[in-house]
Amino acid sequence: MKRVVISAGKKAMLRQWAVEFENKDFLAGDPSWFMHQVEGRENQEVMSFLAACLSYGSRPLFLPKIQRLLDWADGKPFEWVRTRGYEQSLPDTDDCYYRLYTCHDMRQMLAALNAMLERYGSICGFMRILPAPTAMSALEQTTAWFRLHGSGGIIPLDTRSACKRLCMWLRWMVRDGSEVDLGLWSNIIDKRTLIMPLDTHVVEQSIALGLLSSHSTSMAAALRLTELMRRVFPDDPVKGDFALFGSGVKDKEK
Repeated sequence: MKRVVISAGKKAMLRQWAVEFENKDFLAGDPSWFMHQVEGRENQEVMSFLAACLSYGSRPLFLPKIQRLLDWADGKPFEWVRTRGYEQSLPDTDDCYYRLYTCHDMRQMLAALNAMLERYGSICGFMRILPAPTAMSALEQTTAWFRLHGSGGIIPLDTRSACKRLCMWLRWMVRDGSEVDLGLWSNIIDKRTLIMPLDTHVVEQSIALGLLSSHSTSMAAALRLTELMRRVFPDDPVKGDFALFGSGVKDKEK
């Protein structure tokens, strides 16, 4: 495969974009906004996970679905899941909740999350048993848990796909010193191991800049882009997510 060269000028541009877009204004209309609407680490962990699970497709369509979960939980998503409050909120039917996800699918995912909270006390407790302090280890452990607990579809079955939403969620939870990301697990997972979420805007902007050559959303493509971002942001590669996503959205709006 041809080695991609990132010019000094392009590196400077990416760094400028990252500074421009990583601020509180980024939260408006972004699913990360929801984790800032609840108080306490346990609530933020659960709310961020639920928001990430539904973050695909059109924002005007999926944001209200996340808001509905927050409303049902009355601002306390950790207790809502831990006490199985979702069983009163969500009917166990094949009615559509959002796009391909039925109410039954949502119940299965929430039941698997409930089992995690019961066994480990919190999502953080689950992450503390990682065999290695890396994002890939966290992805493998998380996908395995939900697969083994009968929740397929919402959570990828394994890490062969790019796991875009889980990579985004880990960015939220691991990166510290950010006005957007929470950094609650900065002492558990090394942020240098985080993997770029292959959002549509990120992929299209990467192709436009010559960083990627196709629209592939495989894990291999995500790792390639992450390695390129590591040349620009050595200690924090997914800072490039703000640069590529933010500039991609801005270009589309133009």
